[in-house]
Amino acid sequence: MGLNIPFHIIIAYGIGLIALYLIGWLFLVPLKILLKFIANGLIGGLVLLILNYVGKFLGLAITINPVTALIVGFLGVPGIVLILLLQALL
Repeated sequence: MGLNIPFHIIIAYGIGLIALYLIGWLFLVPLKILLKFIANGLIGGLVLLILNYVGKFLGLAITINPVTALIVGFLGVPGIVLILLLQALL
């Protein structure tokens, strides 16, 4: 009761599985990058919200929009300083 599967069929299945893995990986990597952008933007928006709440006593305010949230999300505290400097210059 042998299976009698030709060798070229086994090789074709192996190549198909490798191709399926590579295609799945190509779709997953951009999704991870996009989720990282979204998470950093949300963290940046939260930091800006806290800064605006505390900053109203000091006269500091930064408008919260997607660009400022992403800048603060990526750069952290230097991003806040950068936005405040740009606000002072413009």
